[in-house]
Amino acid sequence: MFKKKGKPKKTGKKTSQDEDPENQFRRVFLPRGKQSFGILDRRLGASRMSVRCLDGKTRICRIPGRLKRHLWVREGDIVVVEPWELSGDDKGDIIHKYTKAQVSFLRNKGYLKKLESLEEF
Repeated sequence: MFKKKGKPKKTGKKTSQDEDPENQFRRVFLPRGKQSFGILDRRLGASRMSVRCLDGKTRICRIPGRLKRHLWVREGDIVVVEPWELSGDDKGDIIHKYTKAQVSFLRNKGYLKKLESLEEF
């Protein structure tokens, strides 16, 4: 006969994907070019944040409009910062936020070695 097209009906059973989606990830986004890792230091208001980057600079960052509804950040989150072309040492954009599982993966692989020295103070 005919097969039904579309999404299958959800049953009451939870699958392994439904249990904890935060701990699962497929690929980890890595900074490219001038982008760098950063720790969100504090929120300043008016969609501005102070971020300590691993290149040793503190930047005032914002979330671009295309990501504003999808990217929610808190103090202490590990993010990827893309510096602006003009005044790149002072300002930048937050383009990605890492989950706890992704941060532990990055630490195990050695990408966040400078992070321990920044967290001391």
